[in-house]
Amino acid sequence: MAIVSSREIFKKALKEHYAVGAFNVNNMEIIQAITEAAKEEKAPLILQFSAGARKYAKQVYLMHLVKAAVEDTGLDIVLHLDHGEDFEICKSCIDGGFTSVMIDASKKPFEENVRLTKQVVDYAHPKGVVVEAELGRLQGVEDNISVTEKDAILVNPDEVKEFIDKTKCDSLAIAIGTSHGAYKFKTEPKLAFDRLSQVIEKVPNFPLVLHGASSVMPEYVKKCNEHGGKLPGAKGVPEDMISKAAKMNIAKVNIDTDLRLAMTSTIREEFDKDPGNFDPRKYLGPARDAIKQVVKHKLHVLGCAGKA
Repeated sequence: MAIVSSREIFKKALKEHYAVGAFNVNNMEIIQAITEAAKEEKAPLILQFSAGARKYAKQVYLMHLVKAAVEDTGLDIVLHLDHGEDFEICKSCIDGGFTSVMIDASKKPFEENVRLTKQVVDYAHPKGVVVEAELGRLQGVEDNISVTEKDAILVNPDEVKEFIDKTKCDSLAIAIGTSHGAYKFKTEPKLAFDRLSQVIEKVPNFPLVLHGASSVMPEYVKKCNEHGGKLPGAKGVPEDMISKAAKMNIAKVNIDTDLRLAMTSTIREEFDKDPGNFDPRKYLGPARDAIKQVVKHKLHVLGCAGKA
């Protein structure tokens, strides 16, 4: 078993109409929870690091943790850079052993997005690394990438095929109404499935990606707030919408906020139960268990349990 490419994994997902979970990680406990869940559910798996995670934990530590997870679980794991801002970040990850990188030039004009994406593709492909790009803009914050609601735009289906043809990217994140963070909708949640259908008509056998897809699970928001947190009105993407998208050529679904909520709410609960607790193992252990249960649940929502 090894750190692998997502190319064949996505082909299978498209053929069998499910999505692969791409879970953001920041430390050892999160990696352990995700990989143990995937092993028990026999699911394909993508672990992804944002620029913030690389800054926080350092890439060398994260790489060795993933290698340890492969050795410990016997899983094939895709190692992905989430939201690479520029060529240099993508190059560093490619040179450092990542099997997949995302270049996010979605804030730039179309032609500049094409140019930068093609630059990354031209460097990655000879090294066997796949590239994810993005069209359209998501609301919310992803590390230091912030797009206001005013600037958030849905993907233009008429640009999709031209973009893929020009860049030769391997997968494409599209904006259809999701957003980053714990406050995804001010009113009723709604995804632009009509827009997704139009994209699929343009590129019927191409792996699409859904960012900002946490459901902001109410039970963890409630637990967090009950133990000193302040997340009033937090709202995510309903899981039935995620399941529907997973059957419509969304081959990869990014999940981060739900993991953060499970971890934070559980740590808050542990401190509330025992204010004298100063042993990290006694609060990070339960937090790890909570993340594991969330991931196991999400693998069934995405339809990828049993597909490894």
